[in-house]
Amino acid sequence: MRNLILAAALAASTLPLAPALAQTHPAPILLDGTRLDVVATGEVSRVPDVARISAGVVTIAPTATAALAQNATQMASVRAALKRAGIADRDIQTSSINLYPDYRQDPQGNNPQIIGYRASNEVSVRFRDIAATGRILDALVAQGANQINGPMLTIDKPEAALDEARTQALANARARAELYARALGKRVGRILSISEAGANYAPPMIMMRQANRGAVADSTSVDPGEQSVAISLSVSFELE
Repeated sequence: MRNLILAAALAASTLPLAPALAQTHPAPILLDGTRLDVVATGEVSRVPDVARISAGVVTIAPTATAALAQNATQMASVRAALKRAGIADRDIQTSSINLYPDYRQDPQGNNPQIIGYRASNEVSVRFRDIAATGRILDALVAQGANQINGPMLTIDKPEAALDEARTQALANARARAELYARALGKRVGRILSISEAGANYAPPMIMMRQANRGAVADSTSVDPGEQSVAISLSVSFELE
């Protein structure tokens, strides 16, 4: 009797597994016509509305303490210039602080000696008013910034542009399917599958600019231009 009960319990415990296993294997798609797989791209352009730069100060002094002190003084002026330009605290972030010795070697390249120390402090800055970027760069240089990289121009919220590119990519895929269908004497039926192959949005980096105080005679200008946002889709159609 005990063996009979145990066998019945084991049989009952396996019953719920069958539906679960069945759910992991979707039914195959049955085709009445020809399957056509196409890859299409949708691309739209937008004017960038955010600029990012890194600005910093490099100072050299006989001692590490003096190099850091001079750097802190100049960097305070740089930060003050950013604040006067209306840059919010959330758009200013310290990216690196470095201190290392400068060496001098004899003509034979031996016996290096420390001749001073070099301190650097750099912040990453985001500008939401691209038209003001050049003016702010000039102000930073005037306040002691002697190392500036960028700007990198980006689209702050590219989601809407990406969605527009997706819609365009799907329309392009259907247009290509229609072309094949006409050549084969068929018509485009249902869509069997859609997969997003990837998005292409790589903001360009404008060449690094290293400036010395007083080196800028004319006001620096930054032209935003346009940037492209692209989406590629893999779409499968049934041709009837």
